[in-house]
Amino acid sequence: MNKKVLHVDDDPQILRLVGRQLSSAGFEMISLDQPEKAMKTLLDSSIRVCILDIEMPRINGLDLLQDIKQYDGGIQVVMLTGLVTLSTVLDSMRYGAESCLFKPVVEFDPLVEVLEAAFEKQLRWWNALHELKQRQLT
Repeated sequence: MNKKVLHVDDDPQILRLVGRQLSSAGFEMISLDQPEKAMKTLLDSSIRVCILDIEMPRINGLDLLQDIKQYDGGIQVVMLTGLVTLSTVLDSMRYGAESCLFKPVVEFDPLVEVLEAAFEKQLRWWNALHELKQRQLT
């Protein structure tokens, strides 16, 4: 299975750190430090899983989450933010994020587990759609 992940964060150090760790865990990382380019990147690729920061210039990560879900509700989104508040978690869930994790990331296992679960969910949906298509053909 293709494990391509788009990571959007305005902090290049976070992008490098997370990218290095997740690449070594078997993910193909596309790192983007310009959130305004995220939708075009999604439109031009086959990315089905994203990691988003919340506090970014020009585009707030929660607004970007809503745009992504409006474009394609099946894209799995994980929020990775330094904005540690109850409303951050609740808004992330309300707008369709799979999970909300907090920076600084000290241990990467929880992020890897969340991403693996996101890809498994994506695969289940893909299989359901394939089965539906097969049933319609018969």
